Amino acid sequence: MTRRRFFAPPSAFASDFKSTTLKADESKHLRDVLRLKVGDEVYVFDGHGREFTCRIAQTDRDFTELSIISEVEPARAESPLHLTLAMALLKGEKFDVVVQKATELGVASIVPVITKLADIRLRDESDAKKRVLRWQRIALEAAKQSGRAVVPEVVTPEMFASLLETRGSEQNRVLFSEREGQSLMEFKRLLPPNASSLFALLGSEGGWTDEELDDARSAGWSIVTLGGRTLRAETAAIAVTTLLQHMFGDLR
Repeated sequence: MTRRRFFAPPSAFASDFKSTTLKADESKHLRDVLRLKVGDEVYVFDGHGREFTCRIAQTDRDFTELSIISEVEPARAESPLHLTLAMALLKGEKFDVVVQKATELGVASIVPVITKLADIRLRDESDAKKRVLRWQRIALEAAKQSGRAVVPEVVTPEMFASLLETRGSEQNRVLFSEREGQSLMEFKRLLPPNASSLFALLGSEGGWTDEELDDARSAGWSIVTLGGRTLRAETAAIAVTTLLQHMFGDLR
C-alpha cells in the first residue's frame, strides 16, 4: 500500500516525540484532497532522514495535530553517495526541472551558481531569496513523491569565483564541460576506491569561458567531458546525476 506521506520540520515535533503538527498547506492536502479524518493513520517525515507512523488526533483549517505511534524506516533508503550538485542558473522553469529530478535521483544538496554565461541574472537579494524558497518547495515535493525522508537543501546562489574559493576543501570536485576534459571513467580511476562524497559542477546552455575552465583547473578541480552529443543544460544535469549515482551510489 502506498504511504500517505506528509512533511513536518523537526521544530514541529514535541520534545518527547509523542506528537507533531502539520502546517496549513499539508493540512489542506490531508483534509481536502485525501479526505482523511481523525483516527486515520499517516506517515510523517522530518526532511532530515526520520519518518514516523502517526494517527490524526485533530484537524483544523490551519493545522493538524498528529499522535506519533512509532518511528519507522523511510520508504526509500538514502544513497550511500553524498552528492552535491552545483548548477549554473537557467532561465524559465529549467532550473525547477533540475531541482525536481536531482532530488528524485538522490542528491544531498543543490547549489545554484552565477557564471559568466548564465542564462539569467538575479535582480537583487530579494529576488534570490524568492527563487530559493521556490526551489526548496520543489525539492520538498520531489522528496515526498520519491519516498525520501531527506529533503536536499537548496542554498543561496553563489558566484562562480567565490564557489571555487569557498568549496576548495570539498573532496572529489569535478566540473563537467563540453570540451577540454577527461572521460568520466578516467576521473573514476583517480578517486579512492571508497569515495562516498562528490561535488559536481555544471554550466549553463552557453557553457564555460576559457577563463572559468582555467580558474577551475588551477583551483584543483577535475574537468570531465561526457563526449558524444551536445546536451541541453537541464538534460546534462539529469544525465550527470544518474551516471554518478550509478557509478558511486545506489542506481543499479
